[in-house]
Formats: sequence, C-alpha cells, structure tokens
Amino acid sequence: MTLQQMKYAIEIADKGSINLAAKSLFISQPSLSGTIKELEDEIGIEIFMRTNRGITITPEGSEFLGYARQVVEQYKLMEEQYIEKKVRKKYFSVSTQHYSFAVKAFVEMVKQFDMDEYEFAVHETKTYDVIDDVKNFKSDLGILYLDAFNEKVLRKLFHENSLEFVELFSCSTYVYIWKGHPLAGREVIRIEQLQEYPCLSFEQGNNNSFYFAEEVLSTYEYKRIIKANDRATMLNLMVGLNGYTLCSGIICEELNGSNYQAVKLDSDEVMHIGYIKHKRLPLSVEAKKYLEELVKYQELIL
Repeated sequence: MTLQQMKYAIEIADKGSINLAAKSLFISQPSLSGTIKELEDEIGIEIFMRTNRGITITPEGSEFLGYARQVVEQYKLMEEQYIEKKVRKKYFSVSTQHYSFAVKAFVEMVKQFDMDEYEFAVHETKTYDVIDDVKNFKSDLGILYLDAFNEKVLRKLFHENSLEFVELFSCSTYVYIWKGHPLAGREVIRIEQLQEYPCLSFEQGNNNSFYFAEEVLSTYEYKRIIKANDRATMLNLMVGLNGYTLCSGIICEELNGSNYQAVKLDSDEVMHIGYIKHKRLPLSVEAKKYLEELVKYQELIL
C-alpha cells in the first residue's frame, strides 16, 4: 500500500467518478482502475462498488478512506514542516451535540490562536453524525452525553469503531425555558407539570433512535412534542409557544442571551458529558486547549 494509491482513492471519492478522477490526475482511466484494484486486493476490502451509474463507496471503503485522509494529511504537514520549511498551519475540528457551552469553549480556544495561521471547524450536529465525524476523522473530538438509558448502546458503538469516551463532568437534568414561561422561577419542576407545554427535541434525521436523542427521558410519552434542528429555532419556540427542553443546566448567556433559565427537574436522571476520540490517536495541542476551555463550564452547573 503506497501513499500514491491512497491519494488516488481519495481523489476518486472526492470526484465521485473514476473517469473524472483520472482526468484530474492526468492518468488514463484503465491505469487508475488497475491501481485501485491492486490496492483493494492488497488490503482485502472493496473500497468502491462499481455500477453502470458510477461508483459507490462501501462501508469498509468509507472507513479506509477516513484513515487514508488522515495519513495523507499528516504526510502533507510533515512535508511542509521538514521539506518545504513552511510554518505549519494549525488544524482542529470538533463535532458536538447542540450545546451552547461547547460552542463557547470553541470560541475561547480560537482566541488563543488569534495571531496564528489555522483552519478550525465546529460542527453542531446530530448524535449519529458526531460519532461518524470522529470515526471518519472529519473531527478530532466529538462532544456528547451518556446516561443510564443510552450508555450500553453507545459504548458498544464506540467500541466497534475504535473510539473511546472520556467523561468531563456529570450533571442533573434541568428544564430549559424562557423567563416568561408560567413555570419560570420555580426551584423544581415535576415532569407532570410540563404536560400542557410542548416538549422541544432536536431532530435526529434518519438515525432517529431513542438512544441517539439529545434529551434524557427520550422514551417518555410526551403529550406534545415538536422537533427542531437548530438552537435558534429551539429558542424561538420556547418564547412563542412556551416550549421547553431538557438539558444539562449549563447556561451560556453570551450566546443564547439572558432571557432563558434552567430549572431543576424532579428526576434522578444524570447526564455524563464527555468527549469521544480515536483510541490510537493522541490529543493534539489544539484539542487539549479546547478541552481545557470546555471543563471550565463545569463551574456553571447549577
């Protein structure tokens, strides 16, 4: 297996066509096909499924391409550092469930590299995509939570994909509402008191399993429930419909504003918030700085 073979496979995946990839690489289509066939024979998997309508990346191929991209990127960085003598641009990416404190930690981390060259990314996304992004090396870290309900299933998924979960902090469950809500200002809210208000839940797309829900008590029979796909919409629904969602209780007023509050839910449910990473890869300097910023928000747990 050579670096060139990995580069060729990545180019095919990016172009979505062997023919288009061959043109961009300035080689013949039969030569490129032969090189990929040799690679597939060597590693014992089919990377691309050939059909009359083009190519499709197989599940095994998707995993291989994730590793290949990592190798090619690392080689590029080494080449810039030691051959071209370039100042290395810093790279970091994180995927997270919809946590404003995770985005705020990202903001504070970026400020520490203000005078450097960098390429950073933050993906606030669905639970399955958080896991998939880390699995396929799109992100260095994934921020999510475990609880008594989803832990067994998610840990099995982590293990199957060579990922490890590291807990940062744990917290009770809170009801997140706007300050004009009829239940605002109470010290504790019972789940029964919320029945007449719409429960707001983040949409999980095609992987809409209870185990991937971003809110605890996902199997509870809510009388009214509304799905949303971003935090801004969620906040608007809280105000417009007296909606609520269940959360960690960590409030980030710098991003969400001061019109919202978290009230303790009368429940024993505990959220264990942490990060996932590849088992075999050490944390980068950028990832460590991000985690240092993230753990600071433990002080805001109510």
